[in-house]
Amino acid sequence: MPTAKVRASTILAEFEQAQTELVGQAVILTDGKAGTVEGVWLDELHGLRIAIRGHDGKWPVSTIKLAQSD
Repeated sequence: MPTAKVRASTILAEFEQAQTELVGQAVILTDGKAGTVEGVWLDELHGLRIAIRGHDGKWPVSTIKLAQSD
């Protein structure tokens, strides 16, 4: 498999894993917003972003201050 295809497959696998781990988790962001993650997106400018149920917008995953632990 060409190197670019292997890298793309790795990125997609990691993205799917992040979705599995984050969607449905309760989180608190650094700006105080709190709620349940309802979606995860890959943004070419900002990287991994999340949407929180009940709040308009998408935030960088790096702004998660505290996540529900299982």
